[in-house]
Amino acid sequence: MKKTDVSKMPRGGRASVAEVKARLSEYVARARAGEETIITDRGRPVAKLAPLSGTAEEEGRVAELVRGGLARAPGAPFDHQLLRAGRPADAEGRSLALVLGERAEGW
Repeated sequence: MKKTDVSKMPRGGRASVAEVKARLSEYVARARAGEETIITDRGRPVAKLAPLSGTAEEEGRVAELVRGGLARAPGAPFDHQLLRAGRPADAEGRSLALVLGERAEGW
């Protein structure tokens, strides 16, 4: 399946039924990228093509980042207990120094 580069497609947010029918894959790619399109019939809005919200949308974004080499797929399910755990103290600010060092290196 050919991947559509939605950044090169004209924007506008509206398309006729005939236009969407002729280029459905491209409009689905737009929706996948987060864009909503109002579909018109003889100039009157009749439907909206929009991205799914919730888990499916989030999973699609993660998969796209992984395919693009911008993220790695998780090796194990996320442990939500980590969010409830206390944060370690860093009185000397070493973690900030490490983050700033990584940013300076281009991370």
